[in-house]
Amino acid sequence: MGAYILRRLLLVIPTLFGIMLINFTLTQFVPGGPIEQIIARVEGEADSLRNISGGGDAGAAQGGVEDSGYQGARGISPELLAQLEVQMGFSRIVCDEGFAGTPDLKDPACRKEPIPAWKRFFYMMGDYLRFDFGKSFFHSQTVIELVVDKMPVSITLGLWSTILAYLISIPLGIRKAVKDGTPFDTWTSGAIIIGYAIPGFLFAVMLMVLFAGGSYWKIFPLRGLTSDNWDQLSMMGKALDYLWHIALPVIATTISSFATMTLLTKNSFLDEINKQYVMTARAKGLAERKVLYGHVFRNAMLIVIAGFPATFLGVFFGASIIVETIFSLDGLGLLGFQAAVERNYPVIFGTLYVFGLISLVVGILSDLMYVFVDPRIDFERRAG
Repeated sequence: MGAYILRRLLLVIPTLFGIMLINFTLTQFVPGGPIEQIIARVEGEADSLRNISGGGDAGAAQGGVEDSGYQGARGISPELLAQLEVQMGFSRIVCDEGFAGTPDLKDPACRKEPIPAWKRFFYMMGDYLRFDFGKSFFHSQTVIELVVDKMPVSITLGLWSTILAYLISIPLGIRKAVKDGTPFDTWTSGAIIIGYAIPGFLFAVMLMVLFAGGSYWKIFPLRGLTSDNWDQLSMMGKALDYLWHIALPVIATTISSFATMTLLTKNSFLDEINKQYVMTARAKGLAERKVLYGHVFRNAMLIVIAGFPATFLGVFFGASIIVETIFSLDGLGLLGFQAAVERNYPVIFGTLYVFGLISLVVGILSDLMYVFVDPRIDFERRAG
């Protein structure tokens, strides 16, 4: 088993490198970048101020923004653009040989030199190997600080959704296996397929319309994890307020994940029910409940229990982006969405590196869970 784990750990390095390389390459072809985002913001502020000061060219001609000295009205100067490119790592300052002072673009002996994309990639990976993810372009925080700040919301959403999925899927899957081929099995399978087919974001919007004051009932809050009077609530009040806010996001996240788990549980039970030891237990006169939960459950649940890490990670990463954005939950999903819109490369690639590494490690942990719950599994022998 040790050799198998070592091989898997060694595969993490080229796999993670390939993930980062593909995504970094794709971003080079995406129009717009952080510099363009800053220019667009400045121009938008200039247009707004121009409209306020008199409306378009007429206002400018009457001594509006153009005469006010507002930098955005005249555009960003080439010097400021050069400084932004250096600050964001797209260029570097190169000075003449023999220059002894501090490199500065204002010095005639220094100039801006673009850094090729391939060099920027290797510089970035070198920093990431030391877990130095840099600082956000548009926040006064490092990437690590942003991730740590947003992580509790996403973990809460993923953990509650995974627990709820297991609490629903296992009893329902067992019931479907026992009632295989009956009307109960048929209509529950139809409901599961419909729930699985509905996209998570569409289900989230439907929940908002129905239960968050969209068009029908205002039972649950529309956004956030806590109420405005959170600090004044008692401990029990805080717990109830938290559950009240998290109800709709958790349901929206769970709807697609529990379908797969239910069918997996059913198939595992059906496979075990038809084995010889179950027939022997029944022939000895054991009650059906004793057979199911004393013998079948222990063997059928191996694959379901061992898959918990992967299931949690799938819920954590798969649905959090859309659900957090819809319900305005300040978690990693919303952070990633905003980073993609803003072209905030340190946040995009930093979180991609961290989550990619976590996903690969969790894959190894899932294999170890299979061996832990069922020692008969030997991945090393299969690999050989």
